[in-house]
Amino acid sequence: MKLDACKDKTARMPRRTFLAAAGAAAIAAGPMVGRAEEKPAEKPRWQMKLSTSTIQYTSLPVEKAIEEIAKLGFDAVDVWSAHAGCPHLDDVQTRLGAEGLVECCKQNEIDLYAFSVYRGGFPKYAELIGKAGGGVAIHGAAKACPPSEVTANTKKYLEALKPEIELAEKHDAYVALENHGGNILNTIDGLKAFVDNNTSKRLGIAVAPYHLQGKNISVPEAIKTVGDSLFFFYAWQRAPGSEQLPGIGPTDCTPWLAALAEIDYSWYVNPFMHHQPEPEEMTAALKKSRDYLLKCYEKI
Repeated sequence: MKLDACKDKTARMPRRTFLAAAGAAAIAAGPMVGRAEEKPAEKPRWQMKLSTSTIQYTSLPVEKAIEEIAKLGFDAVDVWSAHAGCPHLDDVQTRLGAEGLVECCKQNEIDLYAFSVYRGGFPKYAELIGKAGGGVAIHGAAKACPPSEVTANTKKYLEALKPEIELAEKHDAYVALENHGGNILNTIDGLKAFVDNNTSKRLGIAVAPYHLQGKNISVPEAIKTVGDSLFFFYAWQRAPGSEQLPGIGPTDCTPWLAALAEIDYSWYVNPFMHHQPEPEEMTAALKKSRDYLLKCYEKI
């Protein structure tokens, strides 16, 4: 599956360009005597799309995990590698194959969106991701450093990531770096340094509110700081057990979605938690979380 359409906003004429062209045409045609003043077209409402991760169903084969996620009405899926014993992406690589994964998603009428490669790294799975049609590969970032060194260390880290960027270009993929606790992206200054110094459209950020909340950092502020560089958003709050999911824990997630709408976020909102319960309990929790996010979306 090609994901370029998600990120390509240049295909639409910018609103200011459209209005300027319309204004020039009106001047050329002369004064509009007796006509009601035309109002500019309103910006289309931001459309929220939902995904979730196969690690929520670690105990199930990858095909069954995708089937459960699709039954819940999610639009897309994030396939996990071996973190916390999740077998899914490695099972795809050794048994199912890229074609089998694509066919599984097709049969379940769900998009193949992301590949979490915290264990193994992007290079290990790059060819598989390319054969599956491309997608967003997610992993952690460089270690945190003193505030005075953030910009210099970010530049060094971006330089070190050039081989991954080249792989992403070769395999029609994107790489998203998550702001895991204790890394260079888990501050507003770190996020800003990345945005200001990154020059690749193939490299972006995965924002995890769980880690931001651990440092009392505003999630909406982080979203707005990242802007167009946001490739993945974990709808994930800092709480125990199933309360990590939106709608089950205490956080009001409406401001998160409002911030995503403000930046015209193009990808998927991914409700997420660690320490998964049994599949039946997980399904009930994800259903509640999905329904809650839809209600939040209606408010914005």
